[in-house]
Order: sequence, then structure tokens, then C-alpha cells
Amino acid sequence: MSKQRCSWVDVNDSLYVAYHDTEWGVPVHDDRLLFESLILEGAQAGLSWKTVLHKREGYRKVFKYFDPKKVVRMNLATLFDNEQIIRNKLKIKSVIKNAQVFLDIQKEFGSFDAYLWGWGNDAKGISKDLKKRGMNFVGETIVYAFLQAVGVVNDHEKYCFRYGGITLLSLLSVFVIM
Repeated sequence: MSKQRCSWVDVNDSLYVAYHDTEWGVPVHDDRLLFESLILEGAQAGLSWKTVLHKREGYRKVFKYFDPKKVVRMNLATLFDNEQIIRNKLKIKSVIKNAQVFLDIQKEFGSFDAYLWGWGNDAKGISKDLKKRGMNFVGETIVYAFLQAVGVVNDHEKYCFRYGGITLLSLLSVFVIM
């Protein structure tokens, strides 16, 4: 008998299934991974997650594996025609701008992790604060999807085998932090 998954998962797409089964909803405390997830959720605006997920490796390569210190020094002109990423000028510009704000938040709070998890699941408050700090593509819907992705909010459907959020992987992420 196959595992029951959330209804949004395309079970015919192994990349999508793996994302759901091993990543989505697992608490993330690594700043680089948080930056990656925030940028990718912004890239999804107006598109399907499947589109972004299938370009994720390209994003990782193009944006220096989401090292915000390297991203802020990138040349925008070289990015606009890169087929490895979604070629939307506003979204591409926002990656570099958001990297600077991300670094500012790290400096202020010690880590983006401390900033994020200090808010709990207040997507509206986080969105408003990130916008005030100068980030783009961080509307309330995008921020909520980000909170779901990084495990601040667990929205697996009740029949999904991941419902409840306690998995070996999520337990390991707690021990890595300690």
C-alpha cells in the first residue's frame, strides 16, 4: 500500500514527492537554507511550485548556493538571460536586494533563524516587517508558504503520513541545533 500524501503532491513527479516527503514542513534552522527557501518562495509568485522546484538546482548554482554574502556582490546584468532560473527582472533584482536585508537581519539578531522563529507563525507580522526592512516578494501569502516549507507551520493534511510533523528528519534537525 502506498503512502498517503497531501493532495497537492503530484505523485507522478519523483522530485515533487521527495520534496514533500523529506523537506516540506521539516523545521529548518540553517540560515543558508532559510535564505534559499525564502528566495524560492518569492520566485514562485504567479507560478507553480513545481516550476520552481525543477529550477532549484539552477538557482543554487546561479545564486552561489544561496550564500547571501556572495549574492549581494553579484552582477545583475549577467543574470537576466540565464535559463537556469526564472527570468523575471523584478524577481532577480529582489534576490540581491533581499540578500542585503537578510545580512542586516543576521547582524541585528545574530541569525536569521533567531529572527524568524521569534515571530512564531505570524505571517502577516513577518511580511510587514520584512517589507519595512526593504525586502520584496515577501507578501503575506509568500511568507505563509515559506513558514510551511521551513516547518514553522505544519500544514500537512490529516490523512498524510507526515501529519503531525514528528519524523526522524525533524528530530535530527533539533539535535543539529543543540
